[in-house]
Amino acid sequence: MEKRELLTAIRQYVTNSFNNERTGHDLYHLQRVTRMAIEIAREEDANLFRCEAIAWLHDVTDHKLVENEEAAIQALEDFLESLPLTRPDIEAIIKAINTISFSKGKIPPSLEGKIVQDADRLDAIGAIGIARAFTFGGARGKFMYHEQDTDNTIQHFYDKLLKLKSTLHTSTAKSLAEDRHQFMQQFLEKFHQEW
Repeated sequence: MEKRELLTAIRQYVTNSFNNERTGHDLYHLQRVTRMAIEIAREEDANLFRCEAIAWLHDVTDHKLVENEEAAIQALEDFLESLPLTRPDIEAIIKAINTISFSKGKIPPSLEGKIVQDADRLDAIGAIGIARAFTFGGARGKFMYHEQDTDNTIQHFYDKLLKLKSTLHTSTAKSLAEDRHQFMQQFLEKFHQEW
């Protein structure tokens, strides 16, 4: 099986899992992260196949999106083992996926994992990041903003999104993050003025 065919099978696997996702972690998010990961991988001279595979799969075991994280991890391992992938490819993909999420506070061990983590974080900031934050907050029943209840979407910018720029690994991602970070800061200033 050619690399392209493997990636087609991987895309189909995530399409089945994320076709009805409505929290901002949908197929369009996966497409953007994958495109960005490929762009960064080319600049950073990384393994393009692994970057693309990790990018497509990076959310399939995320505790925010699955009912049973352990079952999702096992299902992913079973799926990858059903493909004609090398053991090093399978291990690299799984290790990267297990370290990408911000909430886990981990740094991926491989360059490819770092690149996908960067691409995922870039999609969480800027105009798309703002839209995704409110989509996720709405899907979870959070207040847009609340002066007493800190579990609100605006607080999420201060707790996480404004910190993402300083966690990026690659020079390509750091450069791309500047404008997106500044846009979020401007948005928050304007939001508080209008509030």
